[in-house]
Parts: sequence; C-alpha cells; structure tokens
Amino acid sequence: MSEHDPTQPIPGTYLFNSHMAKKGYGLNKMCFSFNEQSARDEFNQDPDAYCAKFGLTDKQIKAIHERDIIGLLQEGGSIYYVAKFAGLLKLNMQDIGAIQSGQSLEAFKKMLEKRGSGEI
Repeated sequence: MSEHDPTQPIPGTYLFNSHMAKKGYGLNKMCFSFNEQSARDEFNQDPDAYCAKFGLTDKQIKAIHERDIIGLLQEGGSIYYVAKFAGLLKLNMQDIGAIQSGQSLEAFKKMLEKRGSGEI
C-alpha cells in the first residue's frame, strides 16, 4: 500500500485552513493571550467573561468549560494556540498527542519511543 495521502486528514487531526482560521479567530486570539500571567489570572477569575471578551461562540465556550481539547480543534482552534489553554490545565504536548490519538499517555510515550528508535 502507498504512503498516507497528504490530501486526506491524518486520523485524530483536524485540518486548519482559512475557513478554520476564520472560525477560530477569537478562540486563537484568546489562547494566545495566555502568554501573559495577567491574562491567565483574568481567565481563571471569570472564564465566561474572558471568553465573551474575545467573542467565542457557544460551542467554543462549551469546549472551554468541558476542557475539551479536541472540541476546541474542531471549532477552529490552532494546536499552537490551544496548547496555551492546555497549559492552564497542566497538559503538555504529549498529553495532547495522547488525547488526539485516543491512547493513554503512557501508551503514547511508548509509541514515540518506538518510532524514535526506528522500530516501526
């Protein structure tokens, strides 16, 4: 069988194109703001008010409340910005990778180690 078709999404990932960028503009702008401690503090004080400040949609707000990383990606979140929100949840990129691939963190780490060693 041939290699993965680059025009088709990889399972567990979401295509971030111009449509998604427009859809997620406010969400990504909010997540980018989390680079600043004052923004993180303001969000933690009143998440709903902070989401409203950036004009998030109802679906995006629901995903924020549910700490739904996949939902945020589906609602226009760029992984580079959503990772900043994930940091508020004490999640790192390996945690997100495990979530995206439907694996436990330990299984995901083992998969990375195996691929890094050239065993796959």
